[in-house]
Amino acid sequence: MTGVQTFKLGDFELQSGAKLNGAWIAYKTFGDSSLPVVLYPTWFSGSIADNEWLIGHDKTLNPSNYYIIIVALIGNGQSISPSNSDIKPFPNVSFYDNVLAQRRLVDHLGIQHLRAVLGWSMGAAQSFQWATQYPDFMDICVPFCGSARTSLHNQVFLEGVKSALLAAKGVSSRGSAAGRVESQGSEDRTWSDKEREVGLKAFGRSYAGWGFSQTFYRYEMYKRWYGARNLEDFMVTFWEKWALSKDPENLLVMLHTWQSGDISKQEPYNGDFIRALAAIKAKTLVLPCETDLYFPPDDSEFEVSCMDPKIAQLDVFQSMWGHWAGGPPGNIHDAEWLDEKLAKLFREA
Repeated sequence: MTGVQTFKLGDFELQSGAKLNGAWIAYKTFGDSSLPVVLYPTWFSGSIADNEWLIGHDKTLNPSNYYIIIVALIGNGQSISPSNSDIKPFPNVSFYDNVLAQRRLVDHLGIQHLRAVLGWSMGAAQSFQWATQYPDFMDICVPFCGSARTSLHNQVFLEGVKSALLAAKGVSSRGSAAGRVESQGSEDRTWSDKEREVGLKAFGRSYAGWGFSQTFYRYEMYKRWYGARNLEDFMVTFWEKWALSKDPENLLVMLHTWQSGDISKQEPYNGDFIRALAAIKAKTLVLPCETDLYFPPDDSEFEVSCMDPKIAQLDVFQSMWGHWAGGPPGNIHDAEWLDEKLAKLFREA
């Protein structure tokens, strides 16, 4: 992929004490390195290219004004992952590990301060993680359609898609945030073509009920925006197509990272979620979507209520697109709304 670089982490020790030997993370930069720096982590299963829709000379993330770094999540197939390494079994990776790796990249690039960290979904979780792991290192934090801690309801959803995928191998989940498989020793899996197809199709169809809202489906918006003839056509041409483009082991690594997400699982917070939120110093704009089934505004309202009111603000996507309101745009209105919010915050912060 054009412009993608890799930063070698060496033998990278994880928060769990396990090691990723010969690790690396992938990244891509936009603009001149002398400009204020914006770090923009990727989302669940997304490639670096999937983040680029928010960058442009007509947008707030303008490469003429900012040095923008898109960094790939460990397990996404560009940074070190089961699909591109010989590490078996691949260890569990946390948001803390991802942000530590990103901090080492930033140090390597000679960057001493970030103007902003922002991201969608798992990118939002990494933004919260940055704001608590390195609270003095950034001015602005913008998590959109994401959370600082993966809620119990969100963990239930992820158990469903994980179990659908593993069923093709005849393996059960160990449980939410507890590991990827039921029985020790079965972490090293080889997928036949048939198992991969069956598992990934089931994964995609399980995901389909959550990515967009009930309203999106009620009004059959998939016909207008994605050209689907009917619901089944949308399931095949959008959801199954998306899932079949992924590696099952990569998905399982990222699912665990997501399920176990919690900014308080680090020193000095030691499990105190409210204390972790209160420690955020960056000007923070939390942007949930009113119809998001993963990250409802109620959860975001609680997060913001625990933060310093002088620096924390909540605004809500008024959108029928559910979780996808903050992602690669199908509907230009949500993309424009997000960009306007970023522009205002970047001016004022």
